[in-house]
Amino acid sequence: MKLGYARISTKDQSFDLQEDALLQYGCTKIYKDVSSGAKQNRPSLTTLLDSVREGDTIVVWKLDRLGRSLQHLVEFANMLIEKKIDLVSLNDPIDTTTSQGIMVFHIFSAIAQFERDLIRERTNAGLSAARARGRLGGKPKGLSKQAQAIACAAETLYLERELTIKEICEQLSISKKTLYNYLRYRDVEIGGK
Repeated sequence: MKLGYARISTKDQSFDLQEDALLQYGCTKIYKDVSSGAKQNRPSLTTLLDSVREGDTIVVWKLDRLGRSLQHLVEFANMLIEKKIDLVSLNDPIDTTTSQGIMVFHIFSAIAQFERDLIRERTNAGLSAARARGRLGGKPKGLSKQAQAIACAAETLYLERELTIKEICEQLSISKKTLYNYLRYRDVEIGGK
């Protein structure tokens, strides 16, 4: 069974374009959410995932309708593959019902893994540089271990000055406000970026 998923960000937008394409592709049911792609709580997507069965195909107009980031999309697609559910994006080269589509998906997976490895390398390099300058790091007041790690990564990425603030926030899946809070916790001088 082909099940469609459509998402718009605001009520001012229309589902028409996505819905027409999904129906034309042969979707028997379309699940729709009005929600930002960054939000995890999407009730219709949750209902779709509860409804879909082995052998079914989830169809989207574009991959950005499903995920918040490449890493999120790869995790989502891997979960579908484990459950033997196919994924088709009508406007991206993803169609896990074909050999070529599976290959493209694996390329995306490799890129996402490469991105995670780069962040880890940058974080470790930043920690080493900080230790060499006599900073031991340590737990910033009030942060969990996971938040500490993200704060450390935020400091490293910010000080490298290779990414914009927006890109750093997207990489770490945090808000701009949280980024600046983490930088303050790490005693990073914040200025003109």
